[in-house]
Amino acid sequence: MKIAVIGTGYVGLVTGTCFADSGNNVTCIDINEKKIEGLKQGEIPIYEPGLAELVEHNAEAGRLVFTTNTAEGVKDADVVYLAVGTPQGDDGSADLSAMWSVVKAIAPHIREDAVVVTKSTVPVGTNAKIFGMLKELTGRECDVASNPEFLKEGAAIEDFMKPDRVVVGVRRPEVADVLQQLYQPFLRTEKPFISMSPESAEMTKYVANALLATKISFINEMANLCEKMGGDINDVRRGIGHDSRIGFAFLFPGVGYGGSCFPKDVRALTAMSADHGCEPTMLRAVDEVNERQKSVFNDKLEEHFGGNLKGKTIGIWGLAFKPRTDDIREAPALVLINWLLEKGATVKAHDPEAIENVEAELGDKITYCDRRMEAIEGVDALVIMTDWKDYHSPDFAEMYQLMKSPVVFDGRNLYEPERMKRRGYKYYSIGRPMVQ
Repeated sequence: MKIAVIGTGYVGLVTGTCFADSGNNVTCIDINEKKIEGLKQGEIPIYEPGLAELVEHNAEAGRLVFTTNTAEGVKDADVVYLAVGTPQGDDGSADLSAMWSVVKAIAPHIREDAVVVTKSTVPVGTNAKIFGMLKELTGRECDVASNPEFLKEGAAIEDFMKPDRVVVGVRRPEVADVLQQLYQPFLRTEKPFISMSPESAEMTKYVANALLATKISFINEMANLCEKMGGDINDVRRGIGHDSRIGFAFLFPGVGYGGSCFPKDVRALTAMSADHGCEPTMLRAVDEVNERQKSVFNDKLEEHFGGNLKGKTIGIWGLAFKPRTDDIREAPALVLINWLLEKGATVKAHDPEAIENVEAELGDKITYCDRRMEAIEGVDALVIMTDWKDYHSPDFAEMYQLMKSPVVFDGRNLYEPERMKRRGYKYYSIGRPMVQ
């Protein structure tokens, strides 16, 4: 098929590249000229394992092209994917201004039989509004489908190529048939293709992310309670996770979730609920717990340093909101760093991929280190904020020699408290008793 994907952000670029890799001819469109020129030169604007190689392969094969010309890009397309940003507005709801601009831009140029598909995460009812806009602008009823994405940053290629399921929202079964044909190469392991109404598909995306976020906030709240009551959240997690009704996914305690999806989508669903007269009690609590969790080490750091962090040097391992990405949106590490700076501390930081993005935001307020061990030289404490594999098995003896004080605040529970004590460290973690 001939496919146009409007928006070359995280979702659009992965979607277009993976469809090209299955043999389709894909045109990726963006108004950002610098980004498009970079993509033509093989420069990938985001870090996602495997993406650069796939873009290069399919571009060389002629199946994947990039342009800023919307009219030219969509005029021959069988399917037009809308993958533009829907950032959080001041009231927590999704800002759809970019979506409306794109709909107006494509209306004069799409074929009569083209299928327009929303890939962006949008409020329930957006599909219907696009349908109405296109009818007004073109004078005909256009097929508009919803196809929410369920990609995990750091594993997006794998998720797209081997999805747990594909969800589409359509008004006509013939449109579902077109999309099922498009996704067929990725559904050979008998994974379900689920067709429903556009409103249900839009809701499915929000409910999925809100439920995953709920699991994270729940286990974090229980971890904090374990600390107060002498329990070990890792033991509790194992005790509940083997229950087939519960499982282990997203039940890892830590310093809170971040990224472009969970915070934004929980707040957007909260706003939608309130707008429709449904009090979003649980959704509000999920967000509040998460915001508190990002500061879970504040009191511990102050207590450890006797209430005075001024002049202390703190090393940070991990800046991205999760491993295998350079995304720092809503990252817990940034919350911690800003707090440390307010307290007068000096910060040295390492991350395998996210340093450039943090430097663009914080400038020279902190010291950026290319090597993990460089970030702990002479520090009064190390705080681990991201679960990169780089941090799982360091040379603890070398660390001990490099650090001014052997103190570790582990926001991802990477190490065992007893072993850290034997190595000579003072070790703080999440939801586990401190070994004195």
